[in-house]
Amino acid sequence: MFLHLTPFQRELQQRVRALVAEKIAPRAAELDAREEFPQEVFEAFRDAGLLRLSLPETYGGINAEATTLCLVIEEISKASAGTALLVFPTQAVIRILRGAGSAEQQDRFFREFAAGDKLAGFCLTEPNFGSDAGSLQTRAVAEGDHYIVNGTKSYITLGPHAHYYLVFVRTGPGKRTGGISALVVPRDTPGLTFGRQERKMGLGDSVTTEMVFTNARVPKENRLLGEGEGWRILARQANPMRVWGAASLALGIAEGAYEAALDFARRRTQFKKKIASFQAVRFMLADMKTSIEAAKSLIYRTAALIDSGEGSFRDLETLVSMSKYYTSDMAMKVAIDAVQIFGGAGYLKGAPVERLMRDAKAVQIFDGSNQIQRMVVSKNIILD
Repeated sequence: MFLHLTPFQRELQQRVRALVAEKIAPRAAELDAREEFPQEVFEAFRDAGLLRLSLPETYGGINAEATTLCLVIEEISKASAGTALLVFPTQAVIRILRGAGSAEQQDRFFREFAAGDKLAGFCLTEPNFGSDAGSLQTRAVAEGDHYIVNGTKSYITLGPHAHYYLVFVRTGPGKRTGGISALVVPRDTPGLTFGRQERKMGLGDSVTTEMVFTNARVPKENRLLGEGEGWRILARQANPMRVWGAASLALGIAEGAYEAALDFARRRTQFKKKIASFQAVRFMLADMKTSIEAAKSLIYRTAALIDSGEGSFRDLETLVSMSKYYTSDMAMKVAIDAVQIFGGAGYLKGAPVERLMRDAKAVQIFDGSNQIQRMVVSKNIILD
């Protein structure tokens, strides 16, 4: 697909591609198997400035647009979707601060992120409330200049390795979404602890834990917007991240699986012929490539609308949800077909397509399950 990119975006894409080829791709299987925080990858991303892309230029960033973030996440995810999760939530929190933070909050937190060595986590899901996020129960009670926070958050990407967390809590009596607020919580907050690291089917190079608040004291000055406006932040500021986050991550997974399968089909010989010469394999590869290009068109069209500020909220919400569920479903199908092309070699631990297939499954679930995204799309198109 031909993308209308600026010279800077093309140069950044090439730089990230080279970084991934040197630092990540050769060790992707090892990083996944270790199931540890990828410290060396964090340092490489830090040194390359990838952890501060969304900051304004005055704080050392490039004020990255959605399209630019799509490019970065896609390139990293071709080799390792788990390591892309160092960049994804961090840029999400920075962008939310750009859109919902006061001038004082932006200056205070952006100064912290300016060195490019800070990570941020996004904390919404709870043990009993995933898709039904509007019913979350982590509570923040006002006490003087602070909130006293109690509750548990689940599936926190980066776990204890982030430096700041955007946490959605219940501060008021409003029903469901009406009483939810958003707090920026530093890692060293007294009363904040983390549970054991979860062992996952895939994304072994991304740490996931529980987060527990026990009478944790968070300054009121760390609340974004007013009390009860947390859901507005989720809908207006956080929702677009699914395009350059989950959707672009899934796109990279699909491209990585397709490229591995294509290379294998060109090399593998059966019946004295390369298997790429067999119609069954050719048709699978053709469908994989077509699906990838269709997803790429949807993602980058949506990103362009976000960057231009065009389109109604409902139009963008619909396209964002389409991008997320279509691309992650596509990535799962492409990864499964890639394993089939590899045959027995693709079913072995350590095979690139085996790892990518496990990673693809996660994206169908996290960042708003694909069933929830279909609910959003169907609601919006029926209202037309």
